[in-house]
Amino acid sequence: MSLIKLLLPKAKFPMKENVHYRLTDGEGNVKLLFSENMLGRFLLREFRKIVKQPIDPVTSQVKPGLFNHLAAYGVRVPFLTGSWVDELVISNLITNTGMAGVASRINGHGSEAAFTYIAIGTGATAAAAADSALQAETTTNGGARAAGTVGRETTAQTNDTANLVKTFAITGSLAITESGVLNAASVGILLNRQVFSAVNLVNTDNFQVTHKFQVAQGA
Repeated sequence: MSLIKLLLPKAKFPMKENVHYRLTDGEGNVKLLFSENMLGRFLLREFRKIVKQPIDPVTSQVKPGLFNHLAAYGVRVPFLTGSWVDELVISNLITNTGMAGVASRINGHGSEAAFTYIAIGTGATAAAAADSALQAETTTNGGARAAGTVGRETTAQTNDTANLVKTFAITGSLAITESGVLNAASVGILLNRQVFSAVNLVNTDNFQVTHKFQVAQGA
């Protein structure tokens, strides 16, 4: 590599993505969610290597058995493996097709529609750049894919963060372990995906999912 190339700044134009989860009951009372620390996330990943799908895709409930329980929830010991919080915030993963979709949206070269739909599901396989769909997308009990409310907000620069919000009005029991953003009411292109320890939802719950995409200049 030439000296000139070494001295030139390496401009980056990354997209930082975080997803926020908030759960309330039918009366608006906040229901706490467990936020794993590094140890908690490590243990959850290890248990999910043993049990790849702890949630029954038909019933959307955790399967019986200790290892299914551990692969669904991890080890929840406050201060040791994490803490109970009002709002769960997780860094997300942008997929390969998502990055291509963003490039297409910038200059219109391509047919990708805007990414305005949020989906949740029961898949527990770790998110990967090659993902093209949720592993087990939910379609019942108020958890079906739906269009979110779109907007922009300021994180570091004015209007540098796109946000997408959807509150799912739950009508039955669900154990949710994944979410993502797509650009169609069915099928579509997956922009991002993330998995987490199971969140139990019951009738009359309101599960608010907020995806934030910050376009960040770096070096």
